[in-house]
Amino acid sequence: MIRLAAIEDASTVAALLDAFNREFDTPTPGPAVLAVRLTHLLAAPTTYAVLAEDPAVGVALVTIRTNVWADGAVALLDELYVVPGQRNGGLGSALLAVVEQTARDRGCDWLEINVDGEDTDARRFYERHGYSHHDEGQTEPQLYYSRDL
Repeated sequence: MIRLAAIEDASTVAALLDAFNREFDTPTPGPAVLAVRLTHLLAAPTTYAVLAEDPAVGVALVTIRTNVWADGAVALLDELYVVPGQRNGGLGSALLAVVEQTARDRGCDWLEINVDGEDTDARRFYERHGYSHHDEGQTEPQLYYSRDL
């Protein structure tokens, strides 16, 4: 079962996102802090989450923004995670399909995803689903830059 998360699911989404970061040794403020943030984010029309199964074993988190280069909005897949024991069974693909359809339903023209260069499994997954790290007509890869403010 794949479904959109409700505000009441903030703690479940938070626990999965916390597990995701811990699995890959990435800093996390912890599930309690994430749950508070998600309660606010999921109440806004610019953020949605998708959960897989009950109890949940997978999650996707998306933010939507406007963009001068698109007639509609642009969705950013912030996170997509399936717990280790449930991978390679189609849940990631099912989550992504609902993410894409929900983005279309909310007026988005395209979906962006940031993937760590060394995360070859994630890169292969997204490429298998038609995503590219090149803009049409370009030969050089797209790069993502960030900086603490």
